[in-house]
Amino acid sequence: MEALGLNLGYLLVQIFNFLIVFVVLRVWVYKPIVGLLERRRQTIAQGLEDARVAAEARANAEKEAQAVLGQAQAEADQKIRTASERAEQVAREIRAEAEKEAMAIRESASREAEEAKAQALGELRGEVAALAIAASQKLIGESLDEERQRALVQEFFSGVRKGRVLMLEGETLQGSTAEVTSALPLTDEEQETVRKQLAKPLGSGATMTFRVRPAILGGLVVRVGDKVIDGSVAGKLEGLRQSLR
Repeated sequence: MEALGLNLGYLLVQIFNFLIVFVVLRVWVYKPIVGLLERRRQTIAQGLEDARVAAEARANAEKEAQAVLGQAQAEADQKIRTASERAEQVAREIRAEAEKEAMAIRESASREAEEAKAQALGELRGEVAALAIAASQKLIGESLDEERQRALVQEFFSGVRKGRVLMLEGETLQGSTAEVTSALPLTDEEQETVRKQLAKPLGSGATMTFRVRPAILGGLVVRVGDKVIDGSVAGKLEGLRQSLR
């Protein structure tokens, strides 16, 4: 060693000093610096991860916000459509109710007018009968009693003789409804006679309505389905006029 110019003791001291410095640097400098760098690296990595998570959360939040806004818009549109439909339905119901009430008022007014007309014509029937009886008394004196004269007048207007509707005898009728028209209102007894006679061919369940039309002058016009039986005075006069041409 001495031939090489090296002092063994000094070399050992230098090696020992180097080892001490190495240990000191490793323990007190290198490891803290490496740990600091590692912690910094982890902090940066955590920051980047947090930033990524935050970006994803923001993107998800924006998507959810868009979805919520879309759903809210859809619900608002649905509510508007529902409200509009409900408003239209209410308007239709109001119009229908108003039309129904107007129709009911018209029908009520029409019924009242018909009732007033029937009442007036019923009163007129009695007056016409009295005038006819008075006139017949002037013409034929005592040859017909008052009861017989009244029966003839009643028969003229109602077409009913001795509890029978002569114009319906021998007629073949089929249907479920019948309309009976007279020149003046029929009495309850006369209507019942007509109902009974029509019930035989039509059945007891048939619907029968009675109308008043002074233009037929007297007698009855009966309509069953498409068939019309004209036993009115106006019809007979028209037939006579046609036969004289």
